Amino acid sequence: MQTTERPVPRWAYRLAHVIPFLVLPSGVWRLGLVFGSSMGLLDPNGNPGHLGGVGAKIYVVSLSIVSELLALTALGLVSRWGEVAPTWLPLIGGRRVHPAAAIVPAVLGSLSLIAIWTYGFRDAYGGAFIPFAGTGWKMLMLACYSPLHLWGPALLVLTWAYYRRRVVTGTAVAV
Repeated sequence: MQTTERPVPRWAYRLAHVIPFLVLPSGVWRLGLVFGSSMGLLDPNGNPGHLGGVGAKIYVVSLSIVSELLALTALGLVSRWGEVAPTWLPLIGGRRVHPAAAIVPAVLGSLSLIAIWTYGFRDAYGGAFIPFAGTGWKMLMLACYSPLHLWGPALLVLTWAYYRRRVVTGTAVAV
């Protein structure tokens, strides 16, 4: 196993491995919709809501997969492949990763996630939200989606640790 140039703080290593698990519950919840459950959602007429057609199901599965893959990129901030591109990558394989090539997208992604989940769930904890068949269904959905609020801030903190390790020289980083 290759190690990083400078030691990764233990807390950062753990946080990078927690991030995909923050995203996983929402994907699992969405899969309930794909497999035919209304997950307690109601349509405008007050009937159980269901996904309409194969296209919607493909979209929901794709959304879940892409979200999880994006969450897994956090591991690059604590791994060797976040410092040197894997040799199997065309054109850049084996080359050193410039810190800005990881830091800029990670910061922009973090801020985007914070904005998306703050805006998207601005009414979730009050009464004016998606109609559900019951409070239990709403609580289940919120329990599955609430961890997403932590994804952006966690990625931002992890990016700060990457910056300190890769850019700031001569500073001791606590493990």
